[in-house]
Parts: sequence; C-alpha cells; structure tokens
Amino acid sequence: MQKKLVVLTGAGISAESGLKTFRDSDGLWEGYDVNEVATPRGWRKNPEQVLHFYNMRRRNVRDALPNTAHEELARLEEYFNTQIITQNIDDLHERAGSTQVLHLHGEIFKMRSELDDSLVYPIRDDIHLGDKGPDGGQLRPHIVWFEEPVPLLADAVRMVHSADIFVIIGTSLTVYPAAGLIDFALPQIPKFIIDKNIPHTRGIQNLYSIQKPATEGMQELKEQLLKHI
Repeated sequence: MQKKLVVLTGAGISAESGLKTFRDSDGLWEGYDVNEVATPRGWRKNPEQVLHFYNMRRRNVRDALPNTAHEELARLEEYFNTQIITQNIDDLHERAGSTQVLHLHGEIFKMRSELDDSLVYPIRDDIHLGDKGPDGGQLRPHIVWFEEPVPLLADAVRMVHSADIFVIIGTSLTVYPAAGLIDFALPQIPKFIIDKNIPHTRGIQNLYSIQKPATEGMQELKEQLLKHI
C-alpha cells in the first residue's frame, strides 16, 4: 500500500513557468494594488477592473507551460499516493499529469455567480461586465480573495493531518490560513521544504530544508523521498 504524500505548493513553483506573483514588498501585483483586484471591496468598487485583471491572468496561464517541478511531482504518483494542495490558481499541476489536486484559493479557469457560490462554470476566455449566471448574478472569477473564507480549508487540514510525508514547495508560509497547514502535520512524520528563501518554520520537528528553486530542488527531494518508500 502506497504511503500518502501530501504536497503544499505556492507561487514559487509557478513563477518558474513565468507566472508573476504578488509577494513583492510594495504590495503590487503587476502594477495593481492587491486590495483593488483581490478583495470583495475591490470587486464592489470596480468590478470591471477586477474582471480585466483576471482576464489577463487567465491569458497568462493559458500561455504558460508546466515546468520540471510540476512534472516531477506528477511522476511521484508512481511511488506514492500523491495529493497536492496548491495555493495557485493555475492548472499547471493538472497539465503536468497530477491527478489529485486541491485548489485552496480557487481556479482561474472557472467562474461563478456573485449571488450563489454553487453556480460554477468553466471559462477559457474573458469574463465581461454584464455576463450573468442563470440566477441573474454577475459572473466573477472563481477565486478566493483576501477577506473571504477558504471553503476547502477543512479538506486541506484533513489531508495534511493524515499524511505519511508532508512537502512544501515554493511558498513563503506568510499567507494565512494556508501557511498554518504545516501545524496539522503529525510531529513524527518526515517533512520537506523547497524554496529559494526558506521561511521561518517555528521549530517544526523532522523538517529537511532544500534551499533551491523548485525546479532545482525536486531532484534532491525525489532522492530523499525514495528512501521512505
């Protein structure tokens, strides 16, 4: 029976595919204030700007390709029951071949009614102001914005708590509640973190750090993981 490998991925893994992040110290995301384009307040203030911003993000993701880190993670399914929890809204894990991916912060290729969260639809092109769901609600990106609850958080907590091995790749562990998931991993299980800048991990037990970009660190991670089969 395969061991359960749970992997939390963040912006760092997608950055190596050319997708920009909003972790800069100036709080801007490609020139946009995240409060203007990634909060319910921003949506109420200027929905057209928010739609334009995510339409651009959708085009960027459509043009991006999975990198070797995404591909190596997908190949780990040969050895482990690999479950990925990602903070990223792109589909690069799926395109690389991963079959169990939980998108904690939503998905760029989905949209939903602003009136009913359960009315979710696929979208590959642009969402325009005036595009309505069957309930008459304006369609918005299926993204969990700052100041909104994270509906899949409880599922993610259960996954981490049941892991035999826990891995963190390309996240600064500063965006909560996702950053707190490491606290639900059992103390005795092996844990690994790959990042160019290893975040503070508050004395987490059995933690092995690989201070490299995701694409470079995956080979070292794979060597370590295969010792635990």
